[in-house]
Amino acid sequence: MVTSRIVFSSLSLLVALILCFSPIHSSNTIGKGYRLISIEESPDGGFIGYLQVKQKNKIYGSDITTLRLYVKHETDTRLRVHITDAKKQRWEVPYNLLPREQPPPVGKVIGKSRKSPITVQELSGSELIFSYTTDPFSFAVKRKSNGQTIFNTSSNSAFGEMVFKDQYLEISTSLPKDASIYGLGENSQANGIKLVPNEPYTLYTEDVSAINLNTDLYGSHPVYMDLRNVGGKPYAHAVLLLNSNGMDVFYRGTSLTYKVIGGVFDFHFVAGPSPLDVVDQYTSLIGRPAPMPYWSLGFHQCRWGYRNLSVIEDVVDSYQKAKIPLDVIWNDDDHMDAKKDFTLSPISYPRAKLLNFLDRIHKMGMKYVVINDPGIGVNSSYGVYQRGMASDVFIKYEGKPFLAQVWPGAVHFPDFLNPKTVSWWGEEIRRFHELVPIDGLWIDMNEVSNFCSGLCTIPKGKKCPTGEGPGWICCLDCKNITKTRWDDPPYKINATGVTAPIGFKTIATSALHYNGVREYDAHSIYGFSETVATHKGLLSIEGKRPFILSRSTFVGSGKYAAHWTGDNQGTWQSLQVSISTMLNFGIFGVPMVGSDICGFYPQPTEELCNRWIEVGAFYPFSRDHANYYSPRQELYQWDTVAESARNALGMRYKILPYLYTLNYEAHMTGAPIARPLFFSFPEYTECYGSSRQFLLGSGLMVSPVLEQGKTEVEALFPPGSWYHMFDMTQAVVSKKGKRVTLPAPLNFVNVHVYQNTILPMQRGGLISKEARTTPFSLVITFPAGASEGYAKGKLYLDEDELPEMKLGNGQSTYVDFYASVGNGTVKMWSEVKEGKFALSKGWVIEKVSVLGLRGGAGQASEIVINGSPVSNEGKKVEVSLKEHTYVVGLEEEGENKSVMVEVRGLEMLVGKDFNMSWKMGINGAN
Repeated sequence: MVTSRIVFSSLSLLVALILCFSPIHSSNTIGKGYRLISIEESPDGGFIGYLQVKQKNKIYGSDITTLRLYVKHETDTRLRVHITDAKKQRWEVPYNLLPREQPPPVGKVIGKSRKSPITVQELSGSELIFSYTTDPFSFAVKRKSNGQTIFNTSSNSAFGEMVFKDQYLEISTSLPKDASIYGLGENSQANGIKLVPNEPYTLYTEDVSAINLNTDLYGSHPVYMDLRNVGGKPYAHAVLLLNSNGMDVFYRGTSLTYKVIGGVFDFHFVAGPSPLDVVDQYTSLIGRPAPMPYWSLGFHQCRWGYRNLSVIEDVVDSYQKAKIPLDVIWNDDDHMDAKKDFTLSPISYPRAKLLNFLDRIHKMGMKYVVINDPGIGVNSSYGVYQRGMASDVFIKYEGKPFLAQVWPGAVHFPDFLNPKTVSWWGEEIRRFHELVPIDGLWIDMNEVSNFCSGLCTIPKGKKCPTGEGPGWICCLDCKNITKTRWDDPPYKINATGVTAPIGFKTIATSALHYNGVREYDAHSIYGFSETVATHKGLLSIEGKRPFILSRSTFVGSGKYAAHWTGDNQGTWQSLQVSISTMLNFGIFGVPMVGSDICGFYPQPTEELCNRWIEVGAFYPFSRDHANYYSPRQELYQWDTVAESARNALGMRYKILPYLYTLNYEAHMTGAPIARPLFFSFPEYTECYGSSRQFLLGSGLMVSPVLEQGKTEVEALFPPGSWYHMFDMTQAVVSKKGKRVTLPAPLNFVNVHVYQNTILPMQRGGLISKEARTTPFSLVITFPAGASEGYAKGKLYLDEDELPEMKLGNGQSTYVDFYASVGNGTVKMWSEVKEGKFALSKGWVIEKVSVLGLRGGAGQASEIVINGSPVSNEGKKVEVSLKEHTYVVGLEEEGENKSVMVEVRGLEMLVGKDFNMSWKMGINGAN
């Protein structure tokens, strides 16, 4: 939902850049670093060292005299380097909120110290080697397999020594010029997914509209992936600085510098070496992505401004009439009573009529999700507020609940670090679910967003909010809070892109959470802590798999929630940026992600909305959402957009089995659903900066039109054979990879499936519940014209509202598919794990399409299924053969022509192993 945050002018952005890259002090003037005075092995298998400051100064505060260094190889592929105050505990991301290994407690030297350690020492793990120098202290991390240094804090002319003060931490690493860096979000990156040197990267959760480029937005993810090509071989690794305090990260191409306003240095290095290995190792630390219900992969429709129940009833009916798929209808705050959480408007959304509507759509298989903001209205007649006050669940300022303003007017913010708050929140969710049987919760404004700044009181003698004009104008009586070093820290991060005070339009950073935790430290985990509490609350109601959409995210949020990229614009640039943001969140471990299709505001043009649904239909989370002040933009509002939606969403609903299997893969290994091209083609350096196309899994590539007036698209095709999903006789084949200009008329999107893939599909439908019941088909792709080939695929199916997504519960099935061609024979077979569930549903495979078979050999013959010729089984099987046509001619690639063979009329059970083959003279010898 849009708020009061300013859309900064180009002049303001210029000023911000000047401020950001002209710091008052360089690290060379801040300090001389530390000296390592001892190091020894710790009882848990790590190493403990002590660092002593070399020369104190007062810039940004006093230096911490003695630091404790803790180093441990936590796994074969993950190294931790933790640096903190040696004498007292400092703020860290709570271990109960983000579970992980805890380092030994600080405050005493463990064992007997060894003075004057060797000048250079290495602590070697299976793949990562930690080395250090003693005076001044620096450390490096390198690979054992190729000797490459992946992180090196040794000072040079580009940066100075490590600094560690109470409210200012600084450390730098050198980087090779050819390293490709990704991550450090959340921000809207106009130049694509690959980070650009000398642009601002600030991490601090803010309610700043996503139309602001290269600005700290709703989430904080202090992690980056580094991809390098070393001697023709790709190596990827990631570096996480697990710290929730505000920070500026300066990436200058050959160096990267962190400037952090609190907490500790808690570095985690994961070795990869492939991009998929990196996210596997990273999510094994921060938490595997949440299992999503099947229906959440359908299409969603929302709007801020569905003023009453009859409007959303009409929206559902209009989607059905237009034959555009729709699974979920959403309400922004329109359903609420005076915008108060966990309430219903008795006038606009009377409960009896809403329950009748929900009963109708639930029987159809559709779902209903509503918004929920953390601000609880200060209202003595409001039960949620009364129970919150009685349970003492709110964040405090000087002993009283901190007062802010959001949509209901004056509000208090729940303190989700308090166990009592988590229990109270879960009970409020339960109460609301009894009132309205919602299917998920959308938690918004949780950066946390406040329409006011400072210390506020409710004005006497005037209405607040007034009920006139935009609802985000502050109407409380407020005064600035600058009296503490928490509200006015010595180092100013580039907050909101203009170095705004860190308490601007949010909770005062000197406010207190449970156990005396300052908002200064906990600010960026507010949305994460709310997400964890919401997940617990939803899970406790009916034991169903929760669906949560959160705007603010932090490291580990993907374990509980999906994410959308916030208040974007209905512009071509926002469409382009949406791809980069989506791909970044896959790296962050939040694979269920998407942007508001057609833009949140202002109204998009008809052409833009056409192109946007052709992209958005393939976002992992696919939702149209619009602003209260914009005209209606549901996909049926324009005939041409409706046609594009039927085409693109029609394909999405056919590949739902593939997307759901990717959801399972994400949950098990962290693998993103939507991926940059380099995830599958890390050897192909041409795709390292590609942000205008993306992969779904490893097998499908989407190449959309992203510019006004274009009816063709230049797409980058990595080496191999690619077949068009909308016309599988069309192929692009290239041995070395190339850019190809593809036709892309208004209602057409280019989606290609890669060679060596087996893609499970169904017939599709208008609701995922219906689409799930239709027969399956398999698309099998070989390299075009090859006489020998191999392909594989997989399929996961389950009772999708079970809390856990796993095998072994009797209500799930997993299938591995394999296919080969060689010696004139095409073979395909399956290996089923726990087929009982699929068999209970009666699912069958009705069609197999095999692409890329060598041409000129005539029809397929002697089809055999499970050892028996088809004719003996009395099956009505039809076989057809079509030649492929090539956007890039095979002749120039020196290949043979190829054909597609389709076998229809099959009835092979999904839940039972099958074996199918036929003879075909595809080796050239008839």
